[in-house]
Amino acid sequence: MTKVIVVNGPNLGRLGVREPDVYGHQDLETLRRDCTAWGKELGLEVEVRQTDDEAEIIGWMHRAVDEQTPVVMNPAAFTHYSYGLSDAAHMVTDAGLPLMEVHISNPASRDAFRRYSVISPVATGTITGMGFYGYRLALESVAHLLND
Repeated sequence: MTKVIVVNGPNLGRLGVREPDVYGHQDLETLRRDCTAWGKELGLEVEVRQTDDEAEIIGWMHRAVDEQTPVVMNPAAFTHYSYGLSDAAHMVTDAGLPLMEVHISNPASRDAFRRYSVISPVATGTITGMGFYGYRLALESVAHLLND
């Protein structure tokens, strides 16, 4: 079974209590269970991670390259300014690995500063505005790309 990491950035550990009108009422544990189940259906071993630490996410990208692990990433606020994370994400795709960017909400329909992503230009694809279902679509995309 192919391993895939699902990486979540800052404040996503507060799902369910942070702006439920934007992010919904489900929590990170629900997302973890959903992604694990969806992965099994697709023949993927999914590990869901979350951190508020930019350096930790960059380290996860480096390990993904070293271990040849595809990535689904919701970079959250790091989306808009983290050139370090962008460079690390670029290493993932340069290694020929899928890297799907996913956002629970649609950043283009929110604050002006959220409309630009430094990750999208280096990601294999981007899914926005689909809630938790976007992660399923991202995992399906990874499975498709791996079997292509």
